[in-house]
Amino acid sequence: MSSKSAATTESLLDELQTTLAHGTVARRVETLRRVTDLFINGAVEFSNDQIALFDDVFQCLIVHIETAAKALLANRLAPIDRAPPLIIRALAFDDLIEVAAPVLSQSERLDDDALIENARNKSQAHLMAISTRKVLSGAVTDALVLRGNDQVIQSTVNNPGAQFSERGFTRLVNRAEGDDALATCIGLRPALPRHLYLKLIAKASATVRERLEAANPPLPGDVSTAVREATRLARSAPSAITRETAIAHALVKSLHEDGRLDEHQLVAFAEAGKFDEANAALAALAGVSVLIAEDMMVETRAEGVMILAKVAGMSWPTVRAIINMRDELSGTEPSDLAACKETYERLRPSTAQQVLRFHRMQQTAAPAA
Repeated sequence: MSSKSAATTESLLDELQTTLAHGTVARRVETLRRVTDLFINGAVEFSNDQIALFDDVFQCLIVHIETAAKALLANRLAPIDRAPPLIIRALAFDDLIEVAAPVLSQSERLDDDALIENARNKSQAHLMAISTRKVLSGAVTDALVLRGNDQVIQSTVNNPGAQFSERGFTRLVNRAEGDDALATCIGLRPALPRHLYLKLIAKASATVRERLEAANPPLPGDVSTAVREATRLARSAPSAITRETAIAHALVKSLHEDGRLDEHQLVAFAEAGKFDEANAALAALAGVSVLIAEDMMVETRAEGVMILAKVAGMSWPTVRAIINMRDELSGTEPSDLAACKETYERLRPSTAQQVLRFHRMQQTAAPAA
């Protein structure tokens, strides 16, 4: 630190001591402004110990100070990566949103734990501020999705820097039922897991399906306004197939062509919760397209899975593993496995083939509908 800076600091420390002991609110505010100026001008050069000293000073100065002064401090410190961490936390957890919002939306000093704690305990306005950050981890968006109101959810989903866990996506898809704007935003998220995309499409209105179709339109003259065709196009559009899904399908295709795809491998996919791989494997072993298998896999009841498995000649333990995967991924009530087992054992292969032919016919007829 230069001699001039050192002299300034010494003078300011004398003033600070007097202000904290006897100063009025106005004097406290003026001292806060000068301390803030000093910190901002030298933030890059300050050591951790010096930053800690500023932290103590800031915390002393904001006691009994007016809201406008605290809000100004928050706005000035929020963009600074090396801002004193304790004062940043104090500002973030202030009940007044005009004080908390700048640091909640910008400060890099707030880690995920602090953001999650804030999202769990503070107001919807605090959650809204968090939702606008440049980057949001899946852990933070989990907290926002769990507690946030409609405005917070919409802001979070529209944030291109937000990441979502599978649990978060599941909650969003369930919440989007009946909300066309939210359903469309979720459907356009590039990382939405395939099984949740299918669940979203299954419950979506014709308007949502058409919006998702329009995001990746087919060739001119090939657009149908029929709801079923819009659904088919929306599901098979390039944006609907994520990179992860495409990789999964390619892996299963390779295993099948090499003769290494069997029930054991399918069970391994199912027990690992890998929907894309399990669905593609079931489709390959049953001799149907991935889309037909998806149609039957995402049905509310488990009969579709049992039809495909019976056609492929699979044992009950394999079917049970697939049903368990479906239940866990969809977040629904667990299936009655005893009843499913009884149904599966009664099901004849010839009956399963007939039902499968019906599904094939439905998909073939869809473009002409």
